[in-house]
Amino acid sequence: MMTPTGTSAPRTAPPGVEQPGAHPMLPAPYRVRSRRPDRADTVTLALEPVRGECPPFLPGQFTMLYAPAVGEIPISISGHARGGGYVQTVRAVGAVSRALCRTGAGQIIGVRGPYGTAFDLRAAAGLDVVVAAGGLGLAPLRPVIRELAAHGSRYGRISLIVGTRTPATLLYPRELARWSRDFDVLITVDHPDRAWKGPVGLITGLVDRIVFDPRRTCAFVCGPEVMMRATAAELVRRGVPAGRVALSLERNMKCGVGRCGHCQLGPLFTCLDGPVLTYDRVAALLEVREL
Repeated sequence: MMTPTGTSAPRTAPPGVEQPGAHPMLPAPYRVRSRRPDRADTVTLALEPVRGECPPFLPGQFTMLYAPAVGEIPISISGHARGGGYVQTVRAVGAVSRALCRTGAGQIIGVRGPYGTAFDLRAAAGLDVVVAAGGLGLAPLRPVIRELAAHGSRYGRISLIVGTRTPATLLYPRELARWSRDFDVLITVDHPDRAWKGPVGLITGLVDRIVFDPRRTCAFVCGPEVMMRATAAELVRRGVPAGRVALSLERNMKCGVGRCGHCQLGPLFTCLDGPVLTYDRVAALLEVREL
């Protein structure tokens, strides 16, 4: 049973979370170090392992997060927690994600991973970089953006374009303000409020407002699938090679390790071959409607 918010964690892990000597496919116990509400339906959790060290991760990889007695879902890693651990941003859209969003500091959840492929920042060295995020897609891209901000001299011109439903649903507004001091940041909303003075409309409309050399550009894209398809197609139309446009796909993931087959997309399993895949590999596959 979970402990009440703010109390110390139990000595043993909740049912379903790995005990010493248990099967390695069971989730390991992680303690919620802190919980930060980001918006009405979204929280960011800082997680630390109850035992041992936290396995390293690469930008774009994900974990399987387990809410005891509820279930398990894939969630992208959005950063390192201070002192070791993961930062993961979760939106409450189903039973598991709602349970995870309700967890408080000191409570225990289960973690498997990290899993999957990553955004290849090494391949972007010396090139212009375009980062395109739609809605919650900013969370998986946060480690990429932090790397670009910390080591901007390794890259050419850097641009971040972000789309969100309303100003109130914008994720990480304080970090966006800091990043805007390091490189170009443009934000568009679907439904502005009276105070909004920025662009309104689809994120693809921002592509023409940033400066980059298409022949020498690498792009990282994450968001709703329809947004990724449109943004990738627009970047390729502008001349960016399809092999240098990387998307993060999480279609129908269930087990995270290629055993259940739910995430099969043509010849690919998005949990094993992805979630990060280049547009040249998946453009035709993305025309197949998600079930």
